[in-house]
Amino acid sequence: MAESNKAMSPNMTPNVTSSASPAAPAGSTTVQAARARAMEFMANRHRFRAWELLPWLVAFAAFFIFPDRMTFGSQVLIMVLFALSLDLILGYAGIVTLGHAAFFGLGAYTVALGAARLDWNEPISGLFAAAIVAGLGGLISGWFLLRYRGLTLLMLTLATGIMLMELGNYRSDISGGYDGVPGISFKPLFGVFDYDLYGRTNYLYVLVVLFVIFLLVRRIVYSPFGQTLTGIRENVRRMHAIGSPVHTRLVTAYTIAAAIAGVAGALFAQTNSYATLTVFDFDTSAKVMVMLVLGGTGRLYGAFVGAVIYMVLEDHLSKMSPAFWQFGIGLLLVVTVLFLRRGILGLFEDVAAKLFTRKAKS
Repeated sequence: MAESNKAMSPNMTPNVTSSASPAAPAGSTTVQAARARAMEFMANRHRFRAWELLPWLVAFAAFFIFPDRMTFGSQVLIMVLFALSLDLILGYAGIVTLGHAAFFGLGAYTVALGAARLDWNEPISGLFAAAIVAGLGGLISGWFLLRYRGLTLLMLTLATGIMLMELGNYRSDISGGYDGVPGISFKPLFGVFDYDLYGRTNYLYVLVVLFVIFLLVRRIVYSPFGQTLTGIRENVRRMHAIGSPVHTRLVTAYTIAAAIAGVAGALFAQTNSYATLTVFDFDTSAKVMVMLVLGGTGRLYGAFVGAVIYMVLEDHLSKMSPAFWQFGIGLLLVVTVLFLRRGILGLFEDVAAKLFTRKAKS
């Protein structure tokens, strides 16, 4: 028995060594391959895809197909920009707010009061001023409000918009009260492009601004900063645990979104030549929230889909039934929430994924 043990023992060590030695290189190769795939994904995820040109081609084609509806088209693009600003904080950072109209209103009143009271009616500089004022509003309010979450945050953001609206009504000598600031005018764009009756200049103006800001938001979303926002949305406790400055990141995103909403409000005042206190009210915040839910949150282009569908439906349904047009919007929202949890754009993504899967199998 001892001889058998002595005979077996020399063979046991080589067997263990030979079976373990190939495992280490195989494991390291797998890790390296996974790391390489992750790095490739991070490097390529920000690149434009061919299908991303579609909404811009549609928007540009609308300029020629509907030349007499450019005033309405400008309002659609403004709401796309407004919904895009909300998507940055709701869809990516997970900040649920019912007072986003506060920053839209700050931007609108910045350019309206500047033109009416200070004779400052240069449009481009007005956009920058609106972004600064609304961004400061987002920075100050966000620093305090974003320490809370859930229902408390919802109520605080809603109260912010209501207080700003009542402040404007209280100082009616400056803001004009509920009558707002009507009849304002602005200089031609760059001193060359004047505004026509059909709103074609305004449409191209808003489209260019939307495109520039979209590129900025897209860059933010696909940056490491944008990925930390997604991490906060998914698991805020884990982000705290790894040492991420959660509050600072949320306030930064909130400030950027507020500045973009301010630009949208400034465009609203410039293209309509007026601003009233309704830009601050709850209906405006709820409206942009519905647009984003319809299109799909956290997808960038969900703001495009939701805003266009909402605005077109609102236009047609209000003509069909001025008193009950909101019933159609409410019905669509119920269907979307119950059966299309990822929004209409999410449905398109699911259908496209199934089609590609079937092609791959065949």
